[in-house]
Amino acid sequence: MTTPQPQPGILDIAPYKGGESKIAGTEKVIKLSSNEGAFGPSPAAVKALEQAALNIHRYPDGHAPDLRAAIAGRYGLEPSRIVLGAGSDEIINMLCQAYVGPGDEVLYSEHGFLMYGISAMAAGATPVKAPETDLKADVDNLLAAVTDNTRLVFIANPNNPTGTFLTADELARLRDGLRDDILLIVDAAYAEYVTGTPTYTDGMDMVRGADNVVMTRTFSKMYGLGGARLGWAYMPEAVAAVLNRVRGPFNVSVPAQMAGLAAFNDTAFTDMCRAHNDEWLKRTQDALRQLGLFVPDGVGNFVLVRFKDVATAEAADEHLKSNGIIARRVAGYGLPDCLRITIGKADEMEAVIAALRDFMGADT
Repeated sequence: MTTPQPQPGILDIAPYKGGESKIAGTEKVIKLSSNEGAFGPSPAAVKALEQAALNIHRYPDGHAPDLRAAIAGRYGLEPSRIVLGAGSDEIINMLCQAYVGPGDEVLYSEHGFLMYGISAMAAGATPVKAPETDLKADVDNLLAAVTDNTRLVFIANPNNPTGTFLTADELARLRDGLRDDILLIVDAAYAEYVTGTPTYTDGMDMVRGADNVVMTRTFSKMYGLGGARLGWAYMPEAVAAVLNRVRGPFNVSVPAQMAGLAAFNDTAFTDMCRAHNDEWLKRTQDALRQLGLFVPDGVGNFVLVRFKDVATAEAADEHLKSNGIIARRVAGYGLPDCLRITIGKADEMEAVIAALRDFMGADT
């Protein structure tokens, strides 16, 4: 007699581990490990969640017409080409479920988001990583890694955890170098934080002009709704028709839809969050570089910090924890000598800079 067995390859998946949120023996912590919005959700979103509780016994409209209409109206999109998910993670999963299987390959850059590989393997496909150059996706390396079995290509733009991005021209060159039967997914989870960068694109315009490009977005970062699980994607009509067949009929909850709509419409709150991030991203990058640490020219709501070796990165992480600060170890992304630190509130970032200044002084 044998026990029930999963599909081949499932047990080979290394489960995703989110950022830590607790430090043993420390009651009050500064959590900067998950790239959550520094100020949490907008007051309007909180009020919408309270209102949603009154109707929690009702099933949601799985098509989320109000939220899709709001997104479409702001960006000039067709609502029929927008699909919502329980976070953009679910959309990534659905794309893999729908478009790949055993014998197929899913391609992404060396330090790309871990869920690309996990979702590929869960669908029975093979994840393939293309080497990066200077912590940035390399178009030539990605195109060189394409084979007859390649079906999906994921590009996080900007990328987590490096913060680097492909320019609009580079992304277009990647798209133009792919076969028509390969789906290019531009994961723009941090697009709302990218300001004053004319060479950047979230991929939205590319979707309009192609049959094989998808752009994904999330409400977990700028909008502070990571716990609600809400994401969306803009895609060709044919791809939307596929995903609407494989997604659960009620995959986005009533609270998530109502909070998402309220957060999306509270532009004054997101403007404040963006201005704060613009200031403290640069201040943090500058301060850490002055300590002799390598920090790439990243965008988003986080900084990647590279130490001289793995042991020093581990020691820095422990030093931060001794000061009540939780950063993110990124060894799982192939960067064991680095830490990723979310941009938090002003006092939190001052605490990070002071703690690393103390650490580097003791380390030299």
